[in-house]
Amino acid sequence: MKKYISTILFLGLLMSCQTESKLTFEPTQLLGETCADCPKIAINIPNALDDSPVSETINRSLREEIISIMSFSEDRTIDTMDKALQSFTDSYKELKTKFPDEIQWEATIDGEVVYENENIITLILNSYSFTGGAHGYASTSYLNFDKKTGKELENEELFNDYEGFEDFAEEKFRNQEEIPQDKNINATGFMFEGDSFHLSNNVGYTKDGIQLIYNQYEVASYADGPIVLVLTYNEVNPFLERKVKL
Repeated sequence: MKKYISTILFLGLLMSCQTESKLTFEPTQLLGETCADCPKIAINIPNALDDSPVSETINRSLREEIISIMSFSEDRTIDTMDKALQSFTDSYKELKTKFPDEIQWEATIDGEVVYENENIITLILNSYSFTGGAHGYASTSYLNFDKKTGKELENEELFNDYEGFEDFAEEKFRNQEEIPQDKNINATGFMFEGDSFHLSNNVGYTKDGIQLIYNQYEVASYADGPIVLVLTYNEVNPFLERKVKL
């Protein structure tokens, strides 16, 4: 009987630790003004509720990303998401007074947690905006955070061998996109700057592995859409600073 009680207590403690290792989020929605001459704005992002350094960093980083995407002026007093949405709205209204036939602007931003373990948490931010022209612009950003230090991580800080990972990723990229290993990286029509492969600015942990996303225009034409490369943890663990248990 004591043996069973001990086992139950152990399992309960294990499940408790696993639950405690996960951060708590609530959905947050921001909408633009509703009027005939207002742009369509819809923002849906997670808000970290835990009283911890990493939660504070996550919320601050998301706020800064929203401000960067939505601000349409050099006004440095735009320091909140509400002010950024107002900046977007005011810019559209000002343009509308000069050009009444201007097509309606719109902006949508959706964020979610895509990976979390005891060491790292990754959020993805998908945004789309249309402010005139032939088409809108969609982009994806990854935000990676060290749960122990509370720090947002730069891409270089994800790896213990950044150059080695870059070489490995280039080989995999060439195989995926059918670019001969002995040819220039742009030989089949890509547009890497300087004719040299480079890692995407958007690198993140996902359930399937480390994902690299090259947004439209970064290395290919708009018509090609985003270029995605997924590298399994079994392949990339040797390069990772924070390895994933397989």
